[in-house]
Amino acid sequence: MKVRTRSSAIIGTICLVASLALTTASADEPAAARQTAQVTLKQVATAKNPTAGAAGPGGKLWVAERAGTVRVLDDKGLGKPVLDISTETTTDGERGLLGIAFDRKYAHFYISFTNLEGTSTVDEFAVRKGKIQPHTRRTVLTQTQPYANHNGGDIKIGPDGFLYIALGDGGSGGDPHGNGQNLGTLLGKLLRIDPRGGKPYAIPADNPFVNTPGAKGEIWSYGLRNPWRFSFDAGTGDLLIGDVGQNDWEEIDWAPASSKGGENYGWGQMEGTHPFRGGTEPANHVPPVHEYDRSNFGCSVTGGYVYRGRAIPALRGQYVFSDYCDGTIRSLQMRNGKVTAVNDLGVNGGEIISFAQDRNGELYVFTIGGSLSRIDAA
Repeated sequence: MKVRTRSSAIIGTICLVASLALTTASADEPAAARQTAQVTLKQVATAKNPTAGAAGPGGKLWVAERAGTVRVLDDKGLGKPVLDISTETTTDGERGLLGIAFDRKYAHFYISFTNLEGTSTVDEFAVRKGKIQPHTRRTVLTQTQPYANHNGGDIKIGPDGFLYIALGDGGSGGDPHGNGQNLGTLLGKLLRIDPRGGKPYAIPADNPFVNTPGAKGEIWSYGLRNPWRFSFDAGTGDLLIGDVGQNDWEEIDWAPASSKGGENYGWGQMEGTHPFRGGTEPANHVPPVHEYDRSNFGCSVTGGYVYRGRAIPALRGQYVFSDYCDGTIRSLQMRNGKVTAVNDLGVNGGEIISFAQDRNGELYVFTIGGSLSRIDAA
């Protein structure tokens, strides 16, 4: 999951966070964050190592638990598992059930997990009347993982209806196989596929590397270390990626909804805006819109969402995120792809492993210890 390659970062019951904020996006931005919204966290349920959430049928939030179960949140809390693949996945390293997503009509449900051999796997289920149909299960995509960390694993249906899949660089430390900059592998990439367009899937004809010799056509963007959580702005369609750093810098990457893909976010030549171990900045490097170092207890960025709910008007349009070690919930105000302010929202969620967004645009915070909390107006 969000692993740094240092043993001191292996915390809690889920050893996936060996590398599971504060400063500005660049040196010329204001150093002092200003608070623009008053918020609080309201705990709504307790899960077992929750890893991801997705808005599901009937407006309910579906929650993935690392060991392989999916449960649905309602007014009474989390119900019994509606899916259980716990006998098919392993939870060593950063592995487990790492991502879930629905298509736009809630007709298909996708899960992203590592199987018993540690292979990243994306499966699809048909959904009928709000219920998963187990007999329709099929495997869409697999990717062998050389190590147990940096699996990535997040999945989302984009505004275009295609399935986006985040994969880390393969693990270990320092990208030893050079996967981040290698277009011949799916590792260290954000992928874009059409899961219903072929068997097992189709590659969209307008993907950026479809006609590039030696490149994988599934690739949408590259140069990523461990894109643990990414999201699309429900208001604009913009893409934001929280990419976990190696030793010094955590970063948030951005691409506009108008992007044709192909962005190179720099890893493993760059860590944020800084050359990594003497690396040379690629000519096509797209620097992060925000980065921060570990001087204020941060260690692993937890990417979130642009808030589009109604409960907190002052927060609308801001990108909400946190850090696993620091736990402070922050937001970025942006204009034309530039960060104009970094805000401390004044609440600390603890060891935040993930965010989720419901159908109304309200945001939830998941911690490694199991708490599920909604971000409410204070």
